[in-house]
Amino acid sequence: MKTAREQPSSGPAPARELAQVRRRLAEAEEALRAIRGGEVDTVVVAGKQGPQVFTLQGAEHAYRLLIESMNEGALTLTLDKMILYANQCFAKMVRCPLKQVMGSSFRRFLSGEDRATLRSLLQRAGPSGSKIQVRLQAADGSQMPVQISIRSTAKDGRNRATIGMVVTDLTESRRTEELLRALTHRVVQVQENERGRVALELHDGITQLLCAILFRSQVLVDSLSARDGPAKSEVKKLRDMVGKTAEEVERVSRNLRPSILDQLGLVAALRDAGTEFADRTGVSVKLACTELMARLPTDTELTLYRILQEALRNVEKHAHAHQVAVSLTQPGIFVRLVINDDGIGFDQNHHLANRNGKGGLGLLGMSERATYAGGALKVKSVRRVGTEIEVRIPLPPSARAAISRGHAVGRSRLEKTKK
Repeated sequence: MKTAREQPSSGPAPARELAQVRRRLAEAEEALRAIRGGEVDTVVVAGKQGPQVFTLQGAEHAYRLLIESMNEGALTLTLDKMILYANQCFAKMVRCPLKQVMGSSFRRFLSGEDRATLRSLLQRAGPSGSKIQVRLQAADGSQMPVQISIRSTAKDGRNRATIGMVVTDLTESRRTEELLRALTHRVVQVQENERGRVALELHDGITQLLCAILFRSQVLVDSLSARDGPAKSEVKKLRDMVGKTAEEVERVSRNLRPSILDQLGLVAALRDAGTEFADRTGVSVKLACTELMARLPTDTELTLYRILQEALRNVEKHAHAHQVAVSLTQPGIFVRLVINDDGIGFDQNHHLANRNGKGGLGLLGMSERATYAGGALKVKSVRRVGTEIEVRIPLPPSARAAISRGHAVGRSRLEKTKK
């Protein structure tokens, strides 16, 4: 009797394992095909827990063409600032091959200060997005002013969040701003020259003629007797009107180009402007001015004077204030002018949003004057509380040197006193 040869068992477990291997192999082949076809991007990033594979799904061909044709840099980052994806435009911005950009840290392209600012912003970034302006550090050491738009994206299948960024080159925008600022400064210079010319003509021409008419009117009043009562009364009225007109012309001339600013300096000019404003409007003006250690440049003095003029004009037109406080101090290497009023104030956000109208041109002009003088202007306003305008302008090098010498002399005298 023949014995049948025993066949090896072909149970269900090996069949299932073989099916799983075939399925995984098919998935791997499909992933490779998608990567080669541009449907999926992959980046391998070396992390603390070893290499990690990130996949960016859905990058269809048309979408990739759009991103690559952008004139702005586009990036996708991990939460620890590793670059998962960057387009060619960003690689050109940082002057670095794209293959060296992908997988590297975005922090390498920022200064230490900008890194800290970006870190703080990323902690607050949400779906609505945030924006920041920094200087991009290129691989060759050059820098580029950029604006970064940041938006956190949804988590992927492995519960890992990513960050989307759009980097916009601001070089041309900054150049245009500088040209516009230079043009504005040139216009202001021409205006100041024209104001000086008109002020001189008013003072030397019209004011002298009005004074002559005033003198002749007084002579006419003196020549009329008591019997000429009605005529004498009318001549007196005419004389008073001419006198008031002469005072008004003198005031306009002084505001156009204050001679006191050239002759006695900034502090005297500020006091004169405050006194004239208080006498004319009835609004109390309190000035606390520190005598400066050195005379400021003419342009700087004129800038501060014009800012005070514009601030007082705004108080007169809009603030409905009862009191204005003006202080001029010299903290360190800066000169600081602060103007406070107790008026009705305004909503700063609404004011800035509608700055293209008539409102806001005064503040814009003050800000441009301060900026071109190398300083900055800040405005704080609260409704029904009042408004504060602060201007800080750096002292010129000569004034800084004088301050340093003064401090050295003071220390020397103090040491001699101790001895």
